[in-house]
Amino acid sequence: MARSGVTDDGDRPRGGATPGGRPPTAAEARAEDEARRDQDRAARTAAFAAAYGDRPPGRAIVVTSWASTAVLALVTVAAVVDRDASIAAFLAVAVTWFVAGSALFAADVVLAASRSRDDVMGIGGLFFLAGSAPRAVQWHLLGSLAAQVTIGVAGAAVGFAAIDASELNTLAFGTLAPVLALSLCGLWGVRHGLFPAQQPDPARPTRGAAEARRG
Repeated sequence: MARSGVTDDGDRPRGGATPGGRPPTAAEARAEDEARRDQDRAARTAAFAAAYGDRPPGRAIVVTSWASTAVLALVTVAAVVDRDASIAAFLAVAVTWFVAGSALFAADVVLAASRSRDDVMGIGGLFFLAGSAPRAVQWHLLGSLAAQVTIGVAGAAVGFAAIDASELNTLAFGTLAPVLALSLCGLWGVRHGLFPAQQPDPARPTRGAAEARRG
């Protein structure tokens, strides 16, 4: 079945209606949607296999993301166990991850703006790798991001429970660190993500046509 809703033999009209013009039932519509999703999933899998082969690129980005998560977890646990001895290392890591992630996030946006001249890119595909990365890559990078968010929030919660109302909860700085994991998702997306190509707008003349018209 084509995505337009027309079968190969032409018996089924456009718009999802059944032969004879009867509107599809809820079960039929659901089955058609599931079939369409299966087709889209199979098409994406084939596209990823054709583009990347058996080994997707960007392994260093994935390893960096998980390594930064492990370091954040280590210093957070140390700061929770012995705040006086470990809070300096914790703050250094949290702030460094935030600053580095912010700079990388800005670079992702600049690179995406350049690439969007040729490809159709959205926030979901760029930073959350929705439909733009193989499932294994998406799970790894989003898993690392989720782990950093969890570590930061858990550390902040423990810090709030352990201090007086007049004290500063320094463990809350850990909630800044996940910016790094998010920016690494964006780096993989903008460098290696698979996005559909921009379609030319027939109403807008190309640069060459506009120059020829002026000449």
